[in-house]
Parts: sequence; structure tokens; C-alpha cells
Amino acid sequence: MKYIIAAILTMSLFDLKAEHIIPESIEEEVKKALSYYPQLDKTSITFKFKKNIKKATMQARPTFGSFFRSKKNRKYVVFISERVKISDTLYRTKDLPSDVLIGWIGHELGHIEDYRSRSNLNLLGFGWQYLFSDKHIIEAERTADHFAVMHGMEDYILQTKDFILNTTKISPVYVERVKKFYLSPDEIISLVKERDEKEKLENDFSKI
Repeated sequence: MKYIIAAILTMSLFDLKAEHIIPESIEEEVKKALSYYPQLDKTSITFKFKKNIKKATMQARPTFGSFFRSKKNRKYVVFISERVKISDTLYRTKDLPSDVLIGWIGHELGHIEDYRSRSNLNLLGFGWQYLFSDKHIIEAERTADHFAVMHGMEDYILQTKDFILNTTKISPVYVERVKKFYLSPDEIISLVKERDEKEKLENDFSKI
């Protein structure tokens, strides 16, 4: 009997993670980022390396087949560029500092968190606007940053931004894109302050 129980428990643990398909080389970083989004435990997400992603290092989106499913049964994919260019040299993305990768992945999970609340029709409109409207890109990327910070990932997000903006000589075009479309480090610090103050007020209120 004990072997049957052990087998059932093992199967249950497998099922909990069966929704996530992760390359072995970045498994630790992906699992760490996912730990901040427990609500995504049963959401189907495939993390996949791609040779090249235009204007980005990572990209999260619903799978094509998901537009024929209810939003609660959608599947998502996070594409990860195989390489990133630093100082005119191509480096494998999987070899970047671990905390930087965690922050990058955490931002993409913020996109998925945003997508989960949208209808299929809304998502189609969202994708169309993203292609042609800078204003919409700013809103989408800042929203993903916001979700990551609200889930407590600010340290990783800040390390990723510091890596892009200050630590390395990444393509100036990409750096300017990050400055234009994403939350700045100062904005993230302000957001964390607001979050912590709100949580403190709520805790104080609950004690009354």
C-alpha cells in the first residue's frame, strides 16, 4: 500500500509541474521566476529557445491554437533568443547572470498574467496594436513590469535593467528601446514604496 501511495504522490507532484515545459539549461531560473507567480502553476507555458527574436531578447504570447480555447484553457509560449549581442560579441542567453535571467523571465510572466484576464478578441486587438502603436507597446511593457513588481520581483527586475542600461555595452538601439518602453529603475523604486505603504496600511487596518 505504501508504494501505491508514494506513486500517487509522485504523480501528483508531476502533474503540478506538467503544465510547464522548460529547457534544462535554464530550468533553475525559470522555476525561481515561476515561484513568484503561484497562480500560474496550472497554466500551460512552454519556454523555448529561438534563433532570433526581432527587437527583443524574450517574447511571451498565447499559442495560435489558444484562440480556439476558453481563456482559462489557453496555452502560452515564452520564446527566448539563443544569443544576445554585447560589445559586438554574441553571447548565449543561457550564460547570462542567473539573477538577470530571472528578472527577464519574470517580466515575461508579467505579460502572461496580463493576457490571462483578456478575452480572445481583446488579445487579437492587443497584438495588432502592439505591432503598430508605440503608445500601446509602452502600456503593455510597463504593465508587465508592474505585475512583476507587485509579485515581489523588484530586485530581479532592477538587476536586469541595471545589466542592460549600465553594466554592459548592449546595442544602443536596444538600450534606447528599454528606456522608452519600460519602467525606469526610479519608477520601480517608487512603485515598491507605494506597494509596501499600501500593504502596511492594510495590515494596520486589519488589526483594528
